[in-house]
Amino acid sequence: MFTPSQHDVRRFFCETFRKVRNKEVLTPLEAIARDWIVQHPEYEDALQDVDAALAADYSVERAQSNPFLHLAMHLSIAEQLSIDQPPGIRAAFLSLAQRIGEHEAHHEMMECLGEMIWNSQRSGLPPDGQAYLECVRRR
Repeated sequence: MFTPSQHDVRRFFCETFRKVRNKEVLTPLEAIARDWIVQHPEYEDALQDVDAALAADYSVERAQSNPFLHLAMHLSIAEQLSIDQPPGIRAAFLSLAQRIGEHEAHHEMMECLGEMIWNSQRSGLPPDGQAYLECVRRR
């Protein structure tokens, strides 16, 4: 399993943003990231300077939204949907997206994904894909 560091993730999104601005060729993963970056113009300042991005503190105590976490969650959800993992997540997403739109459905799924990860970390057990799927279905 690939587990990028916080700095790897920030470099990836900053580099993707740089390539988009310079109209350079993107990898398939960068193209997916670009689609989400474009939908979040409020994050452009954070993506412009890789050194500032690496130094930025988005801790809970600072009460700031973390643009890199947000974009990474969009990317994770896009990957989950592309391979329908956990099984049934694509159908649950499509049902939700039909009612509230694709972007908002992603945001609702982020809440469920965050809850699943938090529960896993708290309990020391593996992430519960079925609980995640049920959470999305309830939305």
